[in-house]
Amino acid sequence: MTSNTTPLISVIIPVYNGEETILSTIESVLQQTFTDLELIVINDASQDSTLSILSQIEDSRLKVFSYENAGVAISRNRGIEQACGQFISFLDADDIWTQDKLEAQLKALQANPQAGVAYSWVNYINEDGSFFRNGNHITINGNAYEKMLMQNVLENGSNPLIRREALSEIGGFNKSLTLVEDWDMWLRLAARYDFVAVPYPQILYRISCSSASTNIVKMEKACLKFIEQAFSNAPASLQYLKKRTIITFYHYLTFKSLESPLSRKNGIIAMRCFWNVIYRDISVIWKWQTMLKALSKISTVLILPPDKYKKLKTIAKKLLIKQPTNQLQRG
Repeated sequence: MTSNTTPLISVIIPVYNGEETILSTIESVLQQTFTDLELIVINDASQDSTLSILSQIEDSRLKVFSYENAGVAISRNRGIEQACGQFISFLDADDIWTQDKLEAQLKALQANPQAGVAYSWVNYINEDGSFFRNGNHITINGNAYEKMLMQNVLENGSNPLIRREALSEIGGFNKSLTLVEDWDMWLRLAARYDFVAVPYPQILYRISCSSASTNIVKMEKACLKFIEQAFSNAPASLQYLKKRTIITFYHYLTFKSLESPLSRKNGIIAMRCFWNVIYRDISVIWKWQTMLKALSKISTVLILPPDKYKKLKTIAKKLLIKQPTNQLQRG
């Protein structure tokens, strides 16, 4: 891309105090196999060395804009205002893309002109960048509204590639929302446009352990409010999904609590979320084997101190590895 050519894709990264991860995040964009892009970084009044790190990157595709602190939703909207591309993608300042992410999503949209959004599967990484776990890996091609009403299929704000005209039609991110502004945006897009999936992991979402229990409580409040709002706008034919949506959300929160640093406080939060699942439908314990595993982990965390639980978990893993294959399969 030459300096006088309008880029096909605009990538928008909002950042606030992102010195620990911003470089690896930006490198994952600048190293994309698709190169006809501009990278717009919205500095949301960072107080650390973020700007200094950005100033050392020599790539004409990088554009940095600094504003007073306003939060993620407004920062993304500011990025949209600066963007020139026909397609727009967002990336949080601590997440990473695989090198073929933009190329694969663009091809998916070009092959499906009726679709307004292309998305990929997500995997989760630890703070040090090592693999943590697989994401949900849900594949939807076509009308995604019903599934998106029940859960955030895209899982985070770093996932989709969106046609610019689609964003223009529905408006920007809702600045009155926190923690759910991406789910709200994807749901509004799903109400008007088809989605197309790239069915393999291309988004690496970084798990942060800082203030995890506090964030879970805030997330619970924000998401329950959003679910009420979303179903108030949903057609009558889909109202029966509301209970299942709340169950799915508390199922997610149960495991989110157990991903946090192990403590009695997080165990109590997980137990409360678990109760909110079985209170609404006790049969999910038998339908979802993962819930039985969660109950076992919650019970152990509440009984044992964190260091003892970690030791027990390590021993159990070693015993499982040593167990002969024929014994594991017996019965």
